[in-house]
Amino acid sequence: MNPLEKLLQTGQPILLDGAMGTMLMDAGLEQGDPPEEWNVTHPERIRAIHRAYIQAGSRVILTNSFGGTRFRLEMHDLQERTYELNRAAALNARAEAVAAPAMVVVAGSMGPTGQLFEPMGTLTFEEAKAAFAEQAKGLAEGGVDIFWIETMSDLNEVKAAVEGARMVSDLPIVTTMSFDTHGHTMMGVSPVKALETLGSLDVFAIGANCGTGSDELEVAVRTMREANPNVILVAKANAGIPQVVAGGEIVYNGTPDVMARYARNVHDLGVSLIGGCCGSTPVHIRAMAEALGSPVPG
Repeated sequence: MNPLEKLLQTGQPILLDGAMGTMLMDAGLEQGDPPEEWNVTHPERIRAIHRAYIQAGSRVILTNSFGGTRFRLEMHDLQERTYELNRAAALNARAEAVAAPAMVVVAGSMGPTGQLFEPMGTLTFEEAKAAFAEQAKGLAEGGVDIFWIETMSDLNEVKAAVEGARMVSDLPIVTTMSFDTHGHTMMGVSPVKALETLGSLDVFAIGANCGTGSDELEVAVRTMREANPNVILVAKANAGIPQVVAGGEIVYNGTPDVMARYARNVHDLGVSLIGGCCGSTPVHIRAMAEALGSPVPG
């Protein structure tokens, strides 16, 4: 039995972590720099972020590998270090999970390639699958418990990621899509279509993340729950909506209270795995933990 399944057996909502990118920017990452390189250049800062989320109540932490395919890393001439950077991401998260006072699941974050598939673009299914397999190999050998395929908009890309991960490991897979365009993904996928297609891939859990705030995400997971009363659901919403303030800084308007209310709402909808995405911090996660009655280490 995988560790995530063990946590779910308690019957309690399982708290995920919040944003990695938001925290990295606060820690000094410059706009445009590759976050994944910090897994080897600043591992202590990455570990500190994981630790802060665990201390806020997170029982599942996502590795700093969202842009870890060779297609994303190629923008920084790091494509030949794909395996190394993903393995380091997993090792950093694993170290904090091992040191935690309670069981913490390490999820290997796998985000979009940033490329368009044929015929709209040039990316082939086999190329994408190979890239995700390369990323998954590094994550698996670094010690993740599950693969976490997230923020997807194209069902073909999700399929490629799932098949790629399964080329190198039999670890469980969680998949989430971003329904940020009138209740659909950017590529026109509805929550029901996502549920039907991803359900056929035998993934462990399905859901929604990112998007345009918690309200639209709540609609997506409600639709999924109504379509399938038995599926394990994931909700990982942004902390409100991004706004540009003086100096060009982007801030999110979702307060900890707003995120606490969202956590209660999606739990009432039958969502088992609840967390935050862009703009959310350990402060938001702690408020969510308290709202859900989840234990907080201190």
